[in-house]
Formats: sequence, C-alpha cells, structure tokens
Amino acid sequence: MPQHDMPDDKRLTEKGFDEMDAQQSILLIACGALAREILDLKTRNGWDHLALTCLPAILHVYPERITQAVEDAVAKHRDQYDRIFVVYADCGTGGLLEQACKRLGVEMVRGPHCYSFFEGNEKFAERGDDETTAFYLTDFLARQFDAFVWKPLGLDRHPELRDMYFGNYTKLIYQAQTDDPELTRRAQECAERMGLEFERRFTGYGDLQTTLTDWAGARPKSS
Repeated sequence: MPQHDMPDDKRLTEKGFDEMDAQQSILLIACGALAREILDLKTRNGWDHLALTCLPAILHVYPERITQAVEDAVAKHRDQYDRIFVVYADCGTGGLLEQACKRLGVEMVRGPHCYSFFEGNEKFAERGDDETTAFYLTDFLARQFDAFVWKPLGLDRHPELRDMYFGNYTKLIYQAQTDDPELTRRAQECAERMGLEFERRFTGYGDLQTTLTDWAGARPKSS
C-alpha cells in the first residue's frame, strides 16, 4: 500500500490539503486538523479508493463559516464520486452543518466535536458534568496551540488576560491520538502556560476510526 506524505501543520491550518485521483470512488471532505489521522488510517488499511480533500483547519476559529465551506466542497466534487462523506462533527455550527448534510444527502461524523468522537461519543457523554471545567487538546492542537488558542485570544500581546479567559477551567486534558513524548511535552507546556493542571489521556482515533471503517466499505449509491 502506498505511503502518504504528511502535509505540514501550517498548510493544513491555512490552506487545507488534497489527495485525490480519478480512480477513487469515495470522497472524504474533512477538517484539516484531521488530515494526519485520516492519512494514517488510509495507509494502515489500504483504503486506496478513498480520496481526501481537507478544508483549512483555521475555520474552527470561525465556525459560522464551516457549513458554507462544506456545502461548496460537496457541490464542487459531487459529480466526480460515487459517495461523499463529511469528516466533521457539529464543531460549533449549532446544528447547521447537520441540516446542510441532510439536505445534501451526505453523512457526517456523529458527535458535538472532535474531542467527543476521539474519546468515543458514548464515553464522552458519560463523563458529562464531571469535565465542564476541562480544556481539551488533541495532537493537532498541541502542535498548533499558538495559532488556535494563544494568538486568537490575544494572549501573545496581552498575557495578563490569561486568568480572565481560563479562570473557570481547572485542568487541561490532552487527548493523545499517538504515543508521542514530544507532543506530550508540548501539551504539558500548554497547561503550564494556561495555569491549569495537566492530564494525558490516550484515546487513539476513537469513533473516527470506526466511522471511517464503515464508510470505506460503503457501496455506491444506486443511480
């Protein structure tokens, strides 16, 4: 099976990523923050029939833009593929993305956000009120903490505002998709910068893996 070149995080954040060819029958429209995980699963499972286009991950800072961006991507590629799946959860769209996907006849990942589906939606829901004061990081966010947290909140310019933003949080939970000591170190450093307790929780790919496994085996829609 082919080895996939991993795109750099800056590109995934600002521009997105495409890995597509005419022989592939299923298209995944995904968040750029999930590109590495999807490419790894494609390689491990030999899912060469899955094409991938990733929207810029920075859309998560502007969730009101996600639904339209996904709709535009579906419209652009619909005629080229037998099936299209959307690798986003709700992601702060307030149900608008789900409504759009239903209208377009495409399936999306279940769950409120990636923290939930990485943990496993059922397990995340069971934790419920116990973690209302937790701030979550994934592998991608551990690498891109400044771009997604520190700079958008203006803390690079006004670090004195830290306690105003994070005063209601008690701990940072690093949901590790991979067993990478360097990422663990980065995540722990993020917790220190935020003034929070640190907890590392290895989740692997959670419901993302089971969902993509189901989609990889999907049959073409009847014409």
